[in-house]
Amino acid sequence: MIEVTLTCSPAAREVFEQVLQFEEGIVLSDAVQASGLSQRFPDLDWRHAMTPGVWGRAVEWSQVLKDGDRVELCRPLTVDPKVARRERFKRQGARGTGLFASQRKGGKTGY
Repeated sequence: MIEVTLTCSPAAREVFEQVLQFEEGIVLSDAVQASGLSQRFPDLDWRHAMTPGVWGRAVEWSQVLKDGDRVELCRPLTVDPKVARRERFKRQGARGTGLFASQRKGGKTGY
């Protein structure tokens, strides 16, 4: 028997995590199907809408799982992270506010 952790975020600010036990040699798609994720989130099309990964590395649905693997189902990005950072920086205002409000003594402005 192997122990696998299944993690996914079906919606923003919602996390599903479950520890499962399987026979050795199970593939990722069979493990997700056996987890009951489809019954818990019937609107979630995990097979087509999510990208599978193990410990943060993208893998195929046919990946054979090992003991201790952390299976992650990732939603596609809705916003480019670089664009989101720029927008957050614009919203926080001048350099004297937000992240740059406190300055280290003798430090350069903006660091």
